[in-house]
Amino acid sequence: MSGQLERVRPGVWEVAPTGGMRVPARIFASDSLIDAIRDDQSVRQTCNVAHLPGIVGASLAMPDMHEGYGFPIGGVAAFSEQDGVVSPGGVGYDINCGVRLMRTDVRAAELGDRLEQLVRQIQRDIPAGVGSEGAIATLSANDLDDVLTRGSAWAVERGYGEAEDLGFTEAGGCLPGADPAALTRRARERGAPQLGTLGSGNHFAELQVVDEVLDARVAAAFGLEVGTLTVMIHSGSRGLGYQVCDDALEAMHTAAKRHRIALPDPQLVAVPVTSPEGRHYLAAMRAAANFAWANRQVMMSLAERAIARVVGGNRAALGFRLVYDIAHNIAKSEDHVVDGRKTRLLVHRKGATRAFPAGHPEVPLAYRDVGQPVLIPGDMGRASYVCVGTERALVETFGSAAHGAGRSLSRTAARRQCGARDIAAELARRGIVVASRSRKTLAEEMPEAYKDATRVVDALRLAGIAVPVVRLRPIGVIKG
Repeated sequence: MSGQLERVRPGVWEVAPTGGMRVPARIFASDSLIDAIRDDQSVRQTCNVAHLPGIVGASLAMPDMHEGYGFPIGGVAAFSEQDGVVSPGGVGYDINCGVRLMRTDVRAAELGDRLEQLVRQIQRDIPAGVGSEGAIATLSANDLDDVLTRGSAWAVERGYGEAEDLGFTEAGGCLPGADPAALTRRARERGAPQLGTLGSGNHFAELQVVDEVLDARVAAAFGLEVGTLTVMIHSGSRGLGYQVCDDALEAMHTAAKRHRIALPDPQLVAVPVTSPEGRHYLAAMRAAANFAWANRQVMMSLAERAIARVVGGNRAALGFRLVYDIAHNIAKSEDHVVDGRKTRLLVHRKGATRAFPAGHPEVPLAYRDVGQPVLIPGDMGRASYVCVGTERALVETFGSAAHGAGRSLSRTAARRQCGARDIAAELARRGIVVASRSRKTLAEEMPEAYKDATRVVDALRLAGIAVPVVRLRPIGVIKG
């Protein structure tokens, strides 16, 4: 670490610029989280990011932060689009990994034996696991180009969901400036058969019940009330996005030397936003982001059909509706006020999510009076949260907040600690039905492998960058 981590105010810590740091490194965390954060390399990584050219304000990290590739997971950094850089490590391998939350009028307590039926039906209908192929046929070259260019709208036009879903998806489910030609043949080959798949690892589909309303006015605007069933899907751009990142890292290592960008860590490889390499990566990244939004749109529709099959009724009768969809791993062009002037910035969020407040023009009209939903998934055994963005977040974090609970154990450490435990049986005794194709995945994803999302949300509230609205309790989990 470049310097000493000092408390700025409750919930906010900072390392002052030293050495080659151009801006401070600022950590949003409570006292109960900061000790664990100090134990890995994530604070040092936050300081490393502060060295990059064109960075604005501060190098930021959220309370769910932990060590990642180059940037910490939980990292946020904004760069001038004129003289700043773009870094694949600031987006991550799973481009536009994100979360989608749906609400229903179904009373979870009335499901009874149908809960297990529903979990199994969703498991059958949404392909999951390493290398899983999609619920729709392998995409033709032309269809894949359309997905990469148009995102969620492509899926809606083919009967996966409704047009209203686009208004409740960040960026309308499509980033402009995507170019399918920027993807390598290998990236296209990996993505073509995977649309409509959950994947493995920390990806999931989860049935939840609204367990507690913490802000009645905002919860009502989001359509969330105690006792009702919700569905949360966490997935991204699958092998396509991974390949886009891998290809970019290989190309940029040479380019960074040519642009004479000094790096405190080779994993932070970056090039100017305006360079040919920067424009090429952004065109490919936006295409991968659009693939991810289409992927979650398809899976949402598959989940809706599964609920209708098991519970009965249709979308209207079930009260099935998208609450919101947000990206976690993305670099987006956004307008923010810097030194009193509106400035166009490239905001990198890696394991962090957008959190815009009430009144912001990018918040859906239905939520404009209350603010953007901020979805904070927990682990398989503990609560998830819906929060809302604040004005302070817009000023201090470029409108960003945490993306989830955040790992506390590596996958290897989790498997070692799990030993011979039967995680599915343990969760069943707590009333949580689990369907997974891999005991290894359940060991890696056991609740103890993550921080408690409640503590993360408490830290967000303490720092003033997000406010909790409802708590969601898991009752059914589908994993790869």
